[in-house]
Amino acid sequence: MNVIPSSLPEVLILEPKVFGDERGFFFESFNANTFATLTGLQVNFVQDNHSLSAQNVLRGLHYQIRQPQGKLVRVISGEVFDVAVDLRRSSPHFGQWTGVVLSAENKRQLWIPPGFAHGFVVTSDKAEFLYKTTDYWAPEHERCLQWNDPAIGIEWPLTTTPALSAKDQLGKLLADAEVFA
Repeated sequence: MNVIPSSLPEVLILEPKVFGDERGFFFESFNANTFATLTGLQVNFVQDNHSLSAQNVLRGLHYQIRQPQGKLVRVISGEVFDVAVDLRRSSPHFGQWTGVVLSAENKRQLWIPPGFAHGFVVTSDKAEFLYKTTDYWAPEHERCLQWNDPAIGIEWPLTTTPALSAKDQLGKLLADAEVFA
């Protein structure tokens, strides 16, 4: 596995070693020892999630103010533009974002540590998205940032208004959101 730093130091792009031939391919999508050795992080994933979304669906920007989740995300079908926003007020990168294309083709994964909001928009006809979390979903602690908050300034690859859930339509501006110390 190759670990590539993003523009936010704690958010990491992971590229697996893919072994392929005329029959297809094989790669190890997660190995705790390799992850710890290459990132210096000891993580314990407790939940796996799988979603299917149509083109132009934007999910996020989600986070849990209590029971914050670290996430290891990847796409197994299609393509998304995946985003993390630093919500740690004590961080020199508070309010900054990073984005990366994740696709079935590039097989990249993104590590998003606790203390960050996360979201993605589907750029292909549809996409299947998988992610592991370091804590359980706690709806009472879930929060949502407004996807197009000008104070954050995410450069989403959109040509039209995205399809949002009712919850995501109610996202808060960073200035009004609960954030981490």
